Amino acid sequence: MTLLWTSDELVAAVGGRPFGTLPEGVTGISIDSRTLQRGEAFFAIKGDRFDGHDFATFAMAAGAGLLVISEEKLPALGRLTVPKVVVPDVLKALRDLAVAARKRSHGKVIAVTGSAGKTTTKEMLRHALSSVGTVHAADRSFNNHWGVPLSLARLPADADYAIFEIGMNHPGEIEPLTQLVKPHIAIITLIAAAHLGHFKSLDEIAEAKGEIFSGVVPGGHAILNRDDQRFKLLADMAAEAGIKNIWGFGENVRSHFRLAHYEPEGNRSAVAIKVAGQELVGRIGAPGRHIVQNALAVIGAGYLAGADVSKLLAALGDFSAEEGRGRMHRLSLGEGTITLIDESYNANPASMKAALQVLDHSPVSSGEGRRIAVLGDMLELGVHSEKLHTALGDIIAATRTDVLLLAGTEMKALADNPPAGRLVEYRPSVEELQSLLFEVLRPGDTVMIKSSKGIGFSRLVDALLKTYPAAVDEPDRA
Repeated sequence: MTLLWTSDELVAAVGGRPFGTLPEGVTGISIDSRTLQRGEAFFAIKGDRFDGHDFATFAMAAGAGLLVISEEKLPALGRLTVPKVVVPDVLKALRDLAVAARKRSHGKVIAVTGSAGKTTTKEMLRHALSSVGTVHAADRSFNNHWGVPLSLARLPADADYAIFEIGMNHPGEIEPLTQLVKPHIAIITLIAAAHLGHFKSLDEIAEAKGEIFSGVVPGGHAILNRDDQRFKLLADMAAEAGIKNIWGFGENVRSHFRLAHYEPEGNRSAVAIKVAGQELVGRIGAPGRHIVQNALAVIGAGYLAGADVSKLLAALGDFSAEEGRGRMHRLSLGEGTITLIDESYNANPASMKAALQVLDHSPVSSGEGRRIAVLGDMLELGVHSEKLHTALGDIIAATRTDVLLLAGTEMKALADNPPAGRLVEYRPSVEELQSLLFEVLRPGDTVMIKSSKGIGFSRLVDALLKTYPAAVDEPDRA
């Protein structure tokens, strides 16, 4: 049994007091009794909707090695036989443990933020760097005020690389998180109109993302999108934060990590990348120019971390997109097949454009196959929402999208101003759209489903996967 923390280390880090006989140590850190593994420490965090103390009994039943609870809850939980560490504030204790984890780590720490592509970039970093060392990375999108300290507290002392995603909805949220992580390398993927309802402009979004620079360690690096209109704004912010090593990635000829060639190949991408004068040729195992942009940042971070970039690119050849973030499924329908592109996790104008371009480059069966875009609301756009939803029409008009199926209050703006020459259908609810989708689909189609997470378009993906079995044989596609 490998211990993540000895009990003595944990107690000292959180400034708590033992209650009961503590085990030698714990194998992990958990804040969710449903996923807790035997031997882990359960931190009873009080959140917006739930109080972890209410689930202490479940954590004990799941085999928690110890509980970290607040002083005020001890009278109610003292009867539980599992050992405890008592602290004034459990969330602060988790942050304190995160600080201790960062202090003891000797690995290269990489932090990622941006308006789109954060999680995909984090997962690409995990995948690529695992080919050259041991990697610790956050689970799922653990990128907020509890997710980042939780991920950091889980960092093994001997990991070669540690990767953290840092998100935000409002100004001031990134700075305290980057101060915890203290990255050697900070990546900003892209500035776009995500959460624009909470900001006056894209410049304000860039300034909020640029808070990540405040945590970069002395001698550290910033990696920025050279193709982004706000590259200079971010580069100036990085310099003002004292970062001397500012690097660019993209197709711009001045990029340090430059895309020299890109060619879509169905469900993957052929690329040539220039890194420090060296040209690397290979494939990325997922489609889309936006995925390749993320790969440039990954290769750049690996280069700055001292990794063998040729091994990183080779590893990215079998990278596959995450569920809800571009994962492709080929399903049997009648005598043929359909291709499903699952982009249901989230949406903003930039990621919507990228997904539509992936659909445009995706093959369909020769003859009857069509490209179908199933689109739902992009949320948190505030007063800009109607304009930005309507503007999707021009993006769609430049693609080979044949059918447009729409749902959601905000997407009505696009339904009222549809691109010419497309079959367009609108339904107010996801349920009504689901019935329509099943009526419309026919063998040979490629269908892409995308919306903000809160709209619930993942239910459409689930319905298709449950209804149509996975295909086995490759169809004739053109």
